[in-house]
Amino acid sequence: MIPATPSAPVTFLASAAPGTRVVVRYRIEGGFTDALGELLAADADTCTVRTARRGDVVVQLSAVTAAKQVPPAPPRRAPRAGRQPS
Repeated sequence: MIPATPSAPVTFLASAAPGTRVVVRYRIEGGFTDALGELLAADADTCTVRTARRGDVVVQLSAVTAAKQVPPAPPRRAPRAGRQPS
């Protein structure tokens, strides 16, 4: 993550191209959480990340504490021989 200054993560998100795979750490009531996925958009107040588990997550930039680009997700493993996929 980019801990240098509070504006560094916001600057990164503003300059990242839509479609970039990112992880965004942000404050929620009681702590922090992450949004991992494809950056869809970023404007002056929010960024939207398309996650695999929660769908599109809209994050207030004022709550962002860290953000960075991450590599593509690894491919899914094939099911083992003789086992039915769940």
